[in-house]
Amino acid sequence: MSDALSALLDDVRPRGAVFDRSLLDGAWSLCFAERPPLALAAMLRGEGWITPEGGEPIPIGVGDVAVVVGPAPYTISAAPDLPPLVLVDDPERCASTTGPVAGDGSAVLLTGAYAVQGSVCDRMLRGLPPVVVVRAETMPYPVVEIVAAELARTRPGRQAVLDRLLDLLLVTALREWLDRPGSGAPAWYQVREDPVVGGALQLMHDDPAHPWTVAELAGRAAVSRSAFARRFTELVGEPPMSYLTCWRLCLAADLLVRTDATVDAIARRVGYANAYALSVAFKRVHGVRPGEHRASERRTTRAA
Repeated sequence: MSDALSALLDDVRPRGAVFDRSLLDGAWSLCFAERPPLALAAMLRGEGWITPEGGEPIPIGVGDVAVVVGPAPYTISAAPDLPPLVLVDDPERCASTTGPVAGDGSAVLLTGAYAVQGSVCDRMLRGLPPVVVVRAETMPYPVVEIVAAELARTRPGRQAVLDRLLDLLLVTALREWLDRPGSGAPAWYQVREDPVVGGALQLMHDDPAHPWTVAELAGRAAVSRSAFARRFTELVGEPPMSYLTCWRLCLAADLLVRTDATVDAIARRVGYANAYALSVAFKRVHGVRPGEHRASERRTTRAA
């Protein structure tokens, strides 16, 4: 894919970015218990350690950026294995559990939360590890310092500026990590330059309604059908038609929630002959019919 990262970020652009700057002293340790499925953390002063649930501590220094993926709790602390002193159970609120850790700021921690929506986005995020750390020296722009400066003052348009800075901080950090040799980047990013699989993914993403077959995709890539299927499965982790089905159903799930188009119209837009064909496939994968998914997701959105 020529720009898979942009496709991912289409569904994670911030709406009402939540930033927090914590001034910390001593043996500080914060446990982030409940949060959105995507978060950022950076040290503005001092050093710390970020530990995903069940994982090993990772050091973070001044200007380093940590991207945290998934709903599992994680801890940021002054040293590895420190028990949490503060439980953060809401992106906008901290609750002390065993005593305060705030002070004059020998360490200053910046955290940010992202609102994430969309089945396509969820599918792509599942390919990332729980914590991605990008070192300050590899960041091409001083985005962390710019965010800190904006947080330190109150001016008209502040929230809009923070929304855009959070977007920039996320895409910059992810891009640097994904391009790092040996990073373990997910398949949707690794295959973007593969002459066979990268082109096929781009075709499926650009025109999901087309009646793609393995034979046609192989022909476009100028390889045999068997060679194409074998290479696609090896690099992506599933056969071409299985991937295409999942991609179409992810798109359909998002269109059901974000538009008022009929199920029949959405079916044709993502490559199904009619509403019945989409409904059968959708229920097989998601466990509910398209109309039920639309109603449920909209109720959840209104409640939030």
